[in-house]
Amino acid sequence: MIRILYFSSAGEIRADVTPEMLPDLLRDVEGMLWLDLREESPAVCAPILRDIFDFHPLAIDDALEESHVPKIDDWGKYLYLVLHAVSYNPQDNDFNTLELDIFVGSHYLVTHQTTPLKAVDRVWALCQRDERHLRKGAAHLLYKLADELAADYMPVVEDIDVTIDDIEDQVFDNPAPSLLEQIFGLKRALLTLRRIIGPQREVLNKLGRGDYAVIPAGYGVFFRDVYDHLVRLYDISESLRDLVGGALDTYLSVVSNRMNEVMKTLTVITTMFMPISFLAGFFGMNFFQPVFALNAWTGRAAFVALLLVMALLPMSMYWWMRRRSWM
Repeated sequence: MIRILYFSSAGEIRADVTPEMLPDLLRDVEGMLWLDLREESPAVCAPILRDIFDFHPLAIDDALEESHVPKIDDWGKYLYLVLHAVSYNPQDNDFNTLELDIFVGSHYLVTHQTTPLKAVDRVWALCQRDERHLRKGAAHLLYKLADELAADYMPVVEDIDVTIDDIEDQVFDNPAPSLLEQIFGLKRALLTLRRIIGPQREVLNKLGRGDYAVIPAGYGVFFRDVYDHLVRLYDISESLRDLVGGALDTYLSVVSNRMNEVMKTLTVITTMFMPISFLAGFFGMNFFQPVFALNAWTGRAAFVALLLVMALLPMSMYWWMRRRSWM
C-alpha cells in the first residue's frame, strides 16, 4: 500500500496524489510531501526510492533488504534513520520489535514499514486532521513519529512489570516448570528491549544536538525531550531485568527448599523405621540351630512385647527429634 500526503505551498492538503505525480511535487520546495510505503514489496519500492528521490543504493538496500538496530546515516541532502517499535502479548509472553525506515529531506518524508505500525497511523491521522503538522515541515513529522514510537514503549514496559508481579506471586504458590520458562522468556524480552532502546536513545541524542543540515536548529529541544523519555525507559528496563533476575533466584531457592523438605521428611521416616527393621531382621534370622529350647521367645507374651517395642520406638524417636529441633 502506497499512501501519500501533500501539503502544497498554497496551504492545501491533498491525499489523492499518485506515484506518477511525485517528481512534479518534489520540485515545490515550499510544500511538504509524506510518502508512506506500507507492506509493499522491494520490487515496487526500489524504483520510487531510486529514480524519483535519488537515494543512495546502499541506503535503499538498508531500508528494503536488511534489518538493523536503530541508527542514523547522514547523506548530506537527506537523513536515513532506522527506528523501532515494540509489541508484547502478556498471554503468550510474545515480544517483538518492528522496524521503521525513514528518509528525511528538507521538504519531504519517506517512511517504509514492513509491518503496519500504530504510531505511524496515529501521526498520519493527526496530519489529516490538522494541517499545522505538515506546515511545520519534515523535521516536525520526524519528531512526532519518534515521540509516538517512544510513547508505545511505556504500555509494553507496564505489561512486563505486571507479568513480573504475577510471577513473583506464583513463585511461592506454585513454582511449576512452566513458570521457569516464562521467566526466561521475560529475560530474553528485556534483553531485546535493552538492545533496542540503547541505540534508539543515541539516535535521538544525535538529532537533539542539531548537527544535521535538514534538521532546523530549533528542533533540537524536541528531540532531546524524546531522548529523555528513552533514557527513563532504559533505566526502567534495567530495573525490570533486576526484578526478573530476583524472581529467578527466588524460584530456584523455593524449589531447592521444597526439595530439602521432601528429603528431610523421607530421612525422618527412614530413621524412625530403622530400629524396627533391625529388630525384624535380627529375630528373623534362621542361620543357627538353638542348643536349648527358647519357648519363651516364641510365645504370645514375647510377640505382644515386640509389637509394643516396635510401636513405641518410632514415637520415641519422633519425640526426641522434635526436642532436638530437627523437625
